[in-house]
Amino acid sequence: MVETRFNVGMTCGGCANAVKRILGKIDGVESIETDVESKAVVVQHDPSVTPELMLEKLKKWGDASGKSVEMANYMQQQA
Repeated sequence: MVETRFNVGMTCGGCANAVKRILGKIDGVESIETDVESKAVVVQHDPSVTPELMLEKLKKWGDASGKSVEMANYMQQQA
């Protein structure tokens, strides 16, 4: 399992739900945690899912909604 973190300019629960919906459509994404206050998104996913793919999907939403999106870190974890 791999963990990738993003900093996303979420301002409300609607933003958090949009992020979960977008990432949840990607095959191999296991769990998504969002924190609106800290603007953090933590994604647990298979190694087959690249951080770049998730970032691309989030940036499309961010560009359309005027929200900032950036990758915070990417960590390989032992299963």
